[in-house]
Amino acid sequence: MSTPDLTFLHAPSVYDFRRRATLWGPISDVVPSEPIYDMYPIGFAALSDYLERHGFRARIVNLAVRMLRSDSFDVERFIGRLRSLAFGIDLHWLPHAQGALEVARIVRQHHPDTPVIFGGFSATYFHKELIRYPQVDYVVRGDSTEEPLRQLMACLRDGREPVDVPNLTWKDASGRVHINPQSYLPADLAHVRPGFRQMVRAVIRDRDLLSYAPFERWLNYPIMATLTVRGCKQNCAVCGGCAKGHERMSGRTRPAFRSPEDLAADVREARRISRGPIFILGELRLAGIDYARRFLQAVQGVPGPFMIEFFWPVPRDYAEELAAALPDFIVEFSPDSHDPAVRKALGKHYSNEGIEETVRNCLAVGARRFDLFFMIGLPRQTPASALETATFCEHLLQAVDGDPRLTPFTAPLAPFLDPASPAFEEPDRFGYRLHYRTLEEHRRALLAPTWKHILSYETQWMDRDTLAATTYEAGRRLNRLKARYGIISLEKAAETEERIERAISLMDHIDRLLATRPPEEIEREMMALKDQIDRANTSTVCDKRELDVPVGRVPFNAGELARLGASEVWRMIWSKDGR
Repeated sequence: MSTPDLTFLHAPSVYDFRRRATLWGPISDVVPSEPIYDMYPIGFAALSDYLERHGFRARIVNLAVRMLRSDSFDVERFIGRLRSLAFGIDLHWLPHAQGALEVARIVRQHHPDTPVIFGGFSATYFHKELIRYPQVDYVVRGDSTEEPLRQLMACLRDGREPVDVPNLTWKDASGRVHINPQSYLPADLAHVRPGFRQMVRAVIRDRDLLSYAPFERWLNYPIMATLTVRGCKQNCAVCGGCAKGHERMSGRTRPAFRSPEDLAADVREARRISRGPIFILGELRLAGIDYARRFLQAVQGVPGPFMIEFFWPVPRDYAEELAAALPDFIVEFSPDSHDPAVRKALGKHYSNEGIEETVRNCLAVGARRFDLFFMIGLPRQTPASALETATFCEHLLQAVDGDPRLTPFTAPLAPFLDPASPAFEEPDRFGYRLHYRTLEEHRRALLAPTWKHILSYETQWMDRDTLAATTYEAGRRLNRLKARYGIISLEKAAETEERIERAISLMDHIDRLLATRPPEEIEREMMALKDQIDRANTSTVCDKRELDVPVGRVPFNAGELARLGASEVWRMIWSKDGR
């Protein structure tokens, strides 16, 4: 078996989380991953596929999953045994700052002459600071790094300096920093493939299923994701991926879309592998209603379930078109607040009536479920406004005769405000007070004892203490509401209520420790609490399994995987280099 050209490594948010006690709270309650962010970006698969198509061998290692699965997994020993022309580490989501940099340090320790490459949104935003860490050699910038990364890998393979590689920040042999022009910006996503089949082949070739798992639960719950767009037309105040954020980081002034027909082909490929839900990322109507209709026509006949995002309300005729093309569809809609003034400050300009009509329309045409997401920590949001979320959700439930398919969720905007978001760039305008601005400040913050202390911001309307207390109380009210309407069982509601109470008690106890004990004593006391803290860290204000879709006893399409496996074995037999 040949040595990989590039090995992608995904780190946990905090490298030594197994030896630390951190009360992460509800920061990951409404996403598939655990609080240590064990899910790697969708770009890993696309980048790997692109490199493989251009003659490079790529491998993915999800260190976070390996660490979650086994307390005895020795990361340093594992990294020390790896062989690769280069290592790639994602710093897409800023909560990975500590873990990503620590893994890079370990790579440098064991492989001092092997290049370390960073990429992702946060790496792009902080590229000038990131490149000055001694364990970082290259930062590939932008939202579409497939071709710049290929060019960089060609330079590394040939022993050339990457002076002409676009979108690259790099250090030469003397340590001098170079910032190449941000000149590669594809107008569409025709060059991108989701890489599902390549991932299956790589698992067989590398004989390492666990390292390729996108997140820890994925082998039992293989949710798939397809990407419609890079860029956006919206400018939500707290989103680093908004239109202004993309322009600031990548120079992108208009979104780049996957063609509707290619997107439908991606969905079909995903369904050949997994029986789990397929999440179609991005609002289909962002490119216009004709784009959405072309996709819906092209995807006809693919069995569900599907998860569909809405960025704004949906009329009845569009809901009917969705139901006809995507039976068993599940709606993901994030108005973030029921309060029109808060939504307006956030950059979402639609009415409560529009939200209600969207719920009615989708349930009426047969949506399997309607997930409605609210957030705490927004511009102009007071504690009273956040706590009224449950009242608004009860109004919606009454409007649809208590239909339990309507499932509301609430969570804090945590732990960090997105870099490049309008609120990060102009905090005073949106009522934020930022505690951290630099990458190093965010890295250090992740070592704080609780999510409240990790928070990168406060607002004019809520300080950290108030935001945390409001989050727990809003979660408790919504939990009780869902129990009353039969959305969750009384038993599940009681378990969530108990976790909320435990988390509040632990937060109070840790606050007292911080106020009265010296640092070395605090660390000992925190480790004594680790078992309790770990039990309180997942599904705090809701049971994250509420987001799951039943996939049956066999979550994968075994026949298709067997065919892919057989073809890969034959390819390896006839291949000279084992690629």
